[in-house]
Amino acid sequence: MRTKLKNIGLIAAGLATGVFATLQFSAAAQQQTTTPLPLDQLRLFAEVFGQIKHDYVVPVDDKKLLTEAIKGMVSSLDPHSSYLDKTDYQELQEQTKGRFAGLGIEISQEDGLIKVISPIEDTPAFHAGIRPGDLITRINDKPVRGMTLDQAVKQMRGDPGTKVTLTIFRKTDDRTFPVTVTRAIIRVQSVKSKILAPGYAYVRITSFQERTVPDLATKLEDIAREQPNLKGFVLDLRNNGGGLLQSAVGVAGSFLQPGSVVVSTNGQIADSKQVYRDTYDNYRLPSFDSDPLKNLPEIYKTVPMIVLTNAYSASASEIVAGALQDQHRALIMGKTTFGKGSVQTVRPLTSDTALRLTTAYYYTPSGRSIQNKGIRPDVPVDQYADGDPDDALVTREVDYSNHLANTQDPNEKKEEEQREKDRMLQLQQLEEKNDKMTPEQREKERDRKPVEFGSADDFMLQQALDKLEGKPVQLSKSIAERKLAENKPPRSASAPVAVKPASAAAPAVPASAPSK
Repeated sequence: MRTKLKNIGLIAAGLATGVFATLQFSAAAQQQTTTPLPLDQLRLFAEVFGQIKHDYVVPVDDKKLLTEAIKGMVSSLDPHSSYLDKTDYQELQEQTKGRFAGLGIEISQEDGLIKVISPIEDTPAFHAGIRPGDLITRINDKPVRGMTLDQAVKQMRGDPGTKVTLTIFRKTDDRTFPVTVTRAIIRVQSVKSKILAPGYAYVRITSFQERTVPDLATKLEDIAREQPNLKGFVLDLRNNGGGLLQSAVGVAGSFLQPGSVVVSTNGQIADSKQVYRDTYDNYRLPSFDSDPLKNLPEIYKTVPMIVLTNAYSASASEIVAGALQDQHRALIMGKTTFGKGSVQTVRPLTSDTALRLTTAYYYTPSGRSIQNKGIRPDVPVDQYADGDPDDALVTREVDYSNHLANTQDPNEKKEEEQREKDRMLQLQQLEEKNDKMTPEQREKERDRKPVEFGSADDFMLQQALDKLEGKPVQLSKSIAERKLAENKPPRSASAPVAVKPASAAAPAVPASAPSK
């Protein structure tokens, strides 16, 4: 049976994953509902509430009981909708600004344990060696089994400078060990750059924040001055879990011709039916004084370009990769992405609480939904030269128990069943390989450090540079990954909005439209 994830909590412990709207009221949030209230069900709710208050073994606080009821109602919808209490809402606003307190990990819950989705670069968790897929079994020697995700997160929270000891079970090594991490204020530098070789540049974006587009523009202008004869460019979106939609539109627009469609959205309400082009109105944020891309050198519209992705490239990352792929602007290299094709809108309820609600699906410029599918690479490449057998342990959107369906795929259920069969076979092969290892090989495997993206040891990046220089590329050893790359979803005729690229004179979408 597939191991399903029961819940996901990326707000409190790490970086918010997924596309959501600006932290403002929208017109739809202020409209009165016209749907009749289900009185019988509300009476039942009141009856249960009354019985708990009267009969439960110990007194229960009214506010706590009702808050948990609201959280349960919202989180049952899909993995990305949630009720944000005062702490959650404050942390969400801090994260989009690139500064928050914590360990620097994105987490979910699996089989009663806490699963690490990804450590955030340059954070205490990252430097402590915590890896994607690690399972946290104890927090300060307290077992996490039986804790809710919120309870586990609270155990990991604390003042900057204090320490927390996590007991980690690493499936790939089949071992359990403690890791002590010092809590800190997390300041995420979302844009990094370097020159790979004369004429070849590299930019890594770790998340899509308020400052991402201006910071990217600065890096690109610096590169153009340093390398006036730019011949190739690599954009690295690996392990980028998402961020603000405006930032994604601005990043994609840095490399697309003016007026190009980046993404469209569609849902029940009028505000959710939008087409986003790479115009300033669509990537403008309140902190901008002027268009950060207005002086961007024209070379970035035409220079040969490769985008690197992996299974942890999610949401806003997938919007950028999908736009550049559909507009034939860049080759996508690496692994199939996470597969989150929905949009979340954050709507304040009170001065310090909010509702994060899935309000739309999003579609790439050709009209395809990547929900549960991901962006499939044009050139499938492994992270390690000898292959990535641990890919069988990777968690994607489709693995969540209450994930949304892909409305464009009538065969989705059958494909999920086949995917699970393939994954079980891969797990069996991985176990057989591990059983044959000598003690020396096991120790070497345990001591192998995760690749530092952008370093000289980054095999996938080296393959990207080889491709740009016209050299041969070593394709992925994964049969499943190669099949996905060969069988991309066709251009869809069922996209709910017009998404054909438009000229620069096309009318702009208002800045108040949904964002992430």
